[in-house]
Amino acid sequence: MLAEMAATASKDSLQGLLNNSREVGNQLSAQVKNLLRDTTKMGNSIRQYQSMLNVNMTEQEKLNALLSQKKNELNERERTINELQDMIKAQNDKVQNLLSNVKDALLGFSTDELTVREKDGKVYVAMSDKLLFQSGSARLDKRGEEALGKLAEVLNKQTDIDVFIEGHTDNKPINTVQFKDNWDLSVIRATSVVRILIKNYNVNPLQIQPSGRGEYMPIDDNETIEGRSKNRRTEIIMAPKLDKLFQMLQSSEESK
Repeated sequence: MLAEMAATASKDSLQGLLNNSREVGNQLSAQVKNLLRDTTKMGNSIRQYQSMLNVNMTEQEKLNALLSQKKNELNERERTINELQDMIKAQNDKVQNLLSNVKDALLGFSTDELTVREKDGKVYVAMSDKLLFQSGSARLDKRGEEALGKLAEVLNKQTDIDVFIEGHTDNKPINTVQFKDNWDLSVIRATSVVRILIKNYNVNPLQIQPSGRGEYMPIDDNETIEGRSKNRRTEIIMAPKLDKLFQMLQSSEESK
């Protein structure tokens, strides 16, 4: 009887242990599943973070490359600006030197005969028709030729300039056998000046260009005798050649 009771107790104890073992095993299995699930999530998170990191690194590399490019462009722009500023200063210095030389060459002439001024990077010599021509004529007086000869000395020494000869008249109509109108008179007078500069004083014909403005660019009131006298003039306009400056500006625009 005791033996049976002991056996039963032992059996119950083993069954309890077995049940406990199963419960522990189930708990462990559940924990393993939870750990596996957490590990999977963690692995996915790690891969996601790594992917984001890679993307960020790629974007950072792109940003660094773009920044480097912009720095190079900025340096190039600054170099171009400095070169342009140097060229502009050189042009301005050249204009001032030309202005000084022209004034020195024409010192022997009064302000009633001619004026010299600088405007917009050009040197203007306005010679009155009294200095250059007889009334209603395109034939030059000796005094006018003398002034052109003095000016030609400057032009022949400073060949890196363009020269424009512009004839101007007042608004009084003219209609003669030689001149149909003021356009005609202004053009022929400008051409006469060019011809003297080239033939008599050996100015390079490639750097000089005549044109007539007629009565349409007055500098004074045509309603007065004094105003009309000022408007009857021949302007000799001298400007340093700007080829290099224009080329650099064009290159700068194309590089934008």
